[in-house]
Amino acid sequence: MDFIRGEHREQTVLLPDTIEDYVDKNSVVRVIDAFVDSLDLLEMDFVKQKPNSTGRPMYDPKDMLKLYVYGYMNRVRTSRRLEDETKRNLEVIWLLKNLSPDHKTIARFRQSNGKALKNVFRNFVNLCVKLGLYGKELIAIDGSKFKAVNSPKRSFTEKQIKKKIDSLNEKIDEYLKELDRNDEEEDAVSREKTAEEINEIINGLKKHKLRYQGYADELKQTGEKQKSLTDPESRLMAGVGKADVCYNIQTAVDAKNKLIVDFEVTNQGNDYNFITPMAESAKEIFETDSITVTADAGYASIQDITAAMNHGVEVHIAGTDFDICLPAEAGEDTEITGHHNGRCVYIPERNITLCPMGNVLYPSSYDKTNGAIFCNYEACRQCTYKCTKKTRGFYHHIRMSSENFSKDFNDKDLVIKQVRIKPDKEIIKLRKSIVEHPFGTVKQNMNARNCLMKGIKNVAGEFSLTFLAYNIKRAINIIGYEKLIESMA
Repeated sequence: MDFIRGEHREQTVLLPDTIEDYVDKNSVVRVIDAFVDSLDLLEMDFVKQKPNSTGRPMYDPKDMLKLYVYGYMNRVRTSRRLEDETKRNLEVIWLLKNLSPDHKTIARFRQSNGKALKNVFRNFVNLCVKLGLYGKELIAIDGSKFKAVNSPKRSFTEKQIKKKIDSLNEKIDEYLKELDRNDEEEDAVSREKTAEEINEIINGLKKHKLRYQGYADELKQTGEKQKSLTDPESRLMAGVGKADVCYNIQTAVDAKNKLIVDFEVTNQGNDYNFITPMAESAKEIFETDSITVTADAGYASIQDITAAMNHGVEVHIAGTDFDICLPAEAGEDTEITGHHNGRCVYIPERNITLCPMGNVLYPSSYDKTNGAIFCNYEACRQCTYKCTKKTRGFYHHIRMSSENFSKDFNDKDLVIKQVRIKPDKEIIKLRKSIVEHPFGTVKQNMNARNCLMKGIKNVAGEFSLTFLAYNIKRAINIIGYEKLIESMA
């Protein structure tokens, strides 16, 4: 008995007679094709939704979008590799009807449509909401660092820039001293470098110094703390084991099927103050007035927690267990039993801060390092819990820009209530299983550990494709190919 042998390569028929026969009925390309064909590109805000009236014909944006969605679902994210797929991958040949755009054209499409790609992601989320794939009750919020297109060697903090300038000044001084020594030596043979060579080196060092001085001046004018050269919007962030230049991508994930509700690309190194905007976005998408949110201890900003609570969000943050004081309606229980593990809360509507003991701290001054300073010396001096800082009198600082700081406040008819912040342990246990799932899948299975684009807007477009591909995969696993395609008709 012989081995199983393939067909002879010179025979007339090797592949099926039609492109339609190339792909299985339950192929992901059929889902992608149906979804993209259902979109209104004008509504999605794509660039060049209509063909040009003159000149060379252009590729249909729908075909380009199909190619990118397929690529991101199959670990192919670069434009050159996507071009290769159009020539050798039968599923892509079926999807694009045998078209093969140039890699520059493919890359230009992604770069020009960052906002539109985010709208496409939102459109699929809305479709999944209609299909009942979101529970709309509990979401988990988390952020993860994704490496930017910028080497740490081409990113500088204020301290590093100052150190570079000081080092260049020392080198310039050394060469100036060597120039003076050469002038004193009569024997030119004993000189290591000529005066012309030394002057050339000094001029080069001065050029470097001017460049770094320009970076320092720019940071001073903009108020930024870092300067990245390759991707100006990326920032050096602390990671696991070492620091790297990254973007911090925040996601909100629904507990029912671990589908991503929304995301935001930021260059902020920590997770402070993202609970409220992410929860508000989820409420808007779900069209609900209330929602429960859980997150890790990195989100334990009391201002953010209280702002979310005021917007109808039930917040459960790991490691938070304290009392706070908030404004109350007249007639509510106003008994204050302060605790030393409480936290001060800033009330922006009144421009005052309430301490855990129910005392009011008033705006005092603005400090470049700490931000806005709030204090009440008489109340804090007599208090036994000492939750405010004693330096320069008792005070509490709130991080805000100097433009937003004002000494005007309103404490008229103020009624204060005490609220207990105590997370539900069962909800906290669910957090990891909800929100870590998408990041693990995206980084490991979809090979999206780093950014390919530069700038927050373009990176947002790139991860719109990543998270859209993730959601499509999840939706297929939950309801199957046929039902998902039918819902897009």
